[in-house]
Amino acid sequence: MSRADDSTCTTSLKVTIVEIRQRADACPGVFATHDAADGALARVRLPGGRVTAAQLRELAACAADLGDGELHLTSRGNLQLRGLERDDPRLARRLAAAGLLPRPSHERVRNYLASPVPEVDDLVAALDEAVCAVPELAALPGRFLFAIDSGRGDVAGERADVTWCDGAFLIDGEDTGVRVPRDRAVDALVTAARAFVASRGDAWRLRESAAARAQVLAAVRPLGTVEAPGEVPRSGPPPVGGRVVAPWFGCLSGTQARALAALAPSVVVTPWRSIVLPAAHPSLADAGFFVDPSTPGVALSACIGSPGCAKSHADVRAEASRVAAALPVSLRAHFSGCDRRCGRPRGDHVDVVAADDGGCFVDGQRFSSVDEWREGRV
Repeated sequence: MSRADDSTCTTSLKVTIVEIRQRADACPGVFATHDAADGALARVRLPGGRVTAAQLRELAACAADLGDGELHLTSRGNLQLRGLERDDPRLARRLAAAGLLPRPSHERVRNYLASPVPEVDDLVAALDEAVCAVPELAALPGRFLFAIDSGRGDVAGERADVTWCDGAFLIDGEDTGVRVPRDRAVDALVTAARAFVASRGDAWRLRESAAARAQVLAAVRPLGTVEAPGEVPRSGPPPVGGRVVAPWFGCLSGTQARALAALAPSVVVTPWRSIVLPAAHPSLADAGFFVDPSTPGVALSACIGSPGCAKSHADVRAEASRVAAALPVSLRAHFSGCDRRCGRPRGDHVDVVAADDGGCFVDGQRFSSVDEWREGRV
């Protein structure tokens, strides 16, 4: 461990240095799609996961008309469309008309996590407007992540590059000791992002550059007061149940998207591939949503797997679905088709990775099949 500090302030921050990225940032967006085995993939940014009913209906229509018919929830509270034609201009036109592309030059940098509560809606909207108003922030890497936490700790543990958590300013999930009032929260986050752009070199994330981290801290410190860093609340994801529902593997069909749009004027897509509604709707179970935390499979997640991804060694979603009923309901496990482990959740979970010969590795231990691992648990 090393520390970023300043002789004029006792504030310190634990850091871990990792290797600087040597390749270009290829984070997908709407204008810069990613080529997958099932066609082009476009990522649509939803500020803080907020999306209106009208936008949901249009997204579902775009998926049906231009893609594979489904909306795929991401670990940053965004949505992806798959199976698209590469460089098809119709998607951008339709999303812009729906208000989902307010500033094309900034569309890949609008990465904001936020607590799924109305108390921070105004801050999320103000942050998006402020980021889009600063031309140099279009140069942010697509991996740079902002977060706004109401103080409950919902997203404070997601290791966003910069987080405002009910006054506490965090860098890479660690409390800096800087305290910024609510009316300066957006200013602090934008100031931090500008300092990162100016000092990042080749780094994509703040955790990759001690120099950039120090510059960000120095830029934000005058906007607040300083105290000894403390423990930050980290409540983690709200469990499924009540107002929180989730589709299998974070995959929304058009029917499901329209069902949500019919029930609420807006919903929040969370970074845990669940959806928060203004009120509970148990009837959504009939539409294929998890609405009860005791339902088998509710804690399982998986990458897209084959045939959607050419790098995947298995259809991991089919495998996870097949064994879900035989696993403990509370078991949090992520099934990956290769060692890239796309979409894996943050926090403790069982790591199931397909091998190239039909076997798998579970938390690093070799098994001849998923069934061999499952049978050892029951």
